[in-house]
Amino acid sequence: MLASLGLITILLLLFLVITKKASPVIALTLVPIVTGIAAGKMMELPGMIGEGLQAIAPTGVMFVFAILFFGILLDAGTFRPIIDKLLKIAGNDPVKISLATAVLAMMIHLDGSGAVTFLVVIPAMVPIYDQLGMQRITLACIVALAAGTMNILPWGGPTIRAATALNIPVTELFNPILIPFLAGLVTVLVIAFFLGKKEKKRIVPFEGKAVVIKGAITDDLARPKLFWVNIFLILAAISMIILAWAPPYVVFMVVFALALLINYPKVEEQKMRIDAHAKEAMLMASILFAAGCFTGILKGSGMMEAMAGNVQSFLPEQLGRQLPILTGILSMPASLLFDPDSFYFGILPLLASTAEHFNVSAIEVGQAAIMGQMTTGFPISPLTGSTFLLVGLAGVDLGDHQLKTIPLAFLVTLVILTVSVLMGIITV
Repeated sequence: MLASLGLITILLLLFLVITKKASPVIALTLVPIVTGIAAGKMMELPGMIGEGLQAIAPTGVMFVFAILFFGILLDAGTFRPIIDKLLKIAGNDPVKISLATAVLAMMIHLDGSGAVTFLVVIPAMVPIYDQLGMQRITLACIVALAAGTMNILPWGGPTIRAATALNIPVTELFNPILIPFLAGLVTVLVIAFFLGKKEKKRIVPFEGKAVVIKGAITDDLARPKLFWVNIFLILAAISMIILAWAPPYVVFMVVFALALLINYPKVEEQKMRIDAHAKEAMLMASILFAAGCFTGILKGSGMMEAMAGNVQSFLPEQLGRQLPILTGILSMPASLLFDPDSFYFGILPLLASTAEHFNVSAIEVGQAAIMGQMTTGFPISPLTGSTFLLVGLAGVDLGDHQLKTIPLAFLVTLVILTVSVLMGIITV
């Protein structure tokens, strides 16, 4: 009975979220409560929910302050000098322009927001691509690959969701795949290089005056004199997280407070900057805490264990032992079928529990999942609004964008997965 109720819980969640019959917050909260009552666990539900919320709290706090931190730095124009310098170096060479596009997208996506990345990078680069006669579909493809790969970062939505679903520290999930992740970024740069070479062959370089780049940062918010201070804060935060000197939520709380105080010392300015980024931060935080309710009930009631046991009974052992690598291979294409909430909170826990029944690490399954599912796959998925923002700003057709980008995004995922296998992070 528990296995059946668990399956009903997951399927109902997938149905409500994918068909948009209910918001993820409502579905993640109410669906498991209803099935938990049906399982006869009504009196135990508050305790299960409490345990789930306690487990998710550090991740939720980290995400909120990470969004606020990078939002403040974007407001302060921290990346503007880097953008201007890269474009000056690139000049009128399509190859250098392509590489600069990838680097810019990677830098801007440090805040983990696809919408922000597309809003900053695409409008900045479109005039240059048009002047040189470069195809906008190439611009959309490069930005998508760069932003998608960067989405694997510890404060990226998919990684946070995976850590939440598996109830593990986000650094435990990300740190082992740091080198494969870097290999993925290098792959994106290599792809950008060859796409630039192709563009160079089909156009005659335009020799004209420099394009005036327009960004989203207004002069009254920019803090150019604090550039190196802000860069130091970024490097310090990333270093402390990767080296595990302090929990990520502590790191981002501290660097956010410092960034806000240093860049906007007036209380009124601080309130305005927080208000500007609070909507996005709180929306994701609410989903994460609702996910704590969902996973708390599924695990506490025994539904997850029962489902995994049933799957083990008919799944061949050899196939079960390969769940991590199978998850990695299918992760990017899965972005076309599942939105991040339904996959990471509905599918991943079942895959992880099943893997453990075959003595395979659940963490490996989670690591394999974030190599493609709504990371490299998010900028091509019709299930995310960011994809439509990307193609809309670039002025390209969604089908053309998918046709060009999907094979390359899949290639990036396979490179990350292959490096992980060679390093022994993903076992085969």
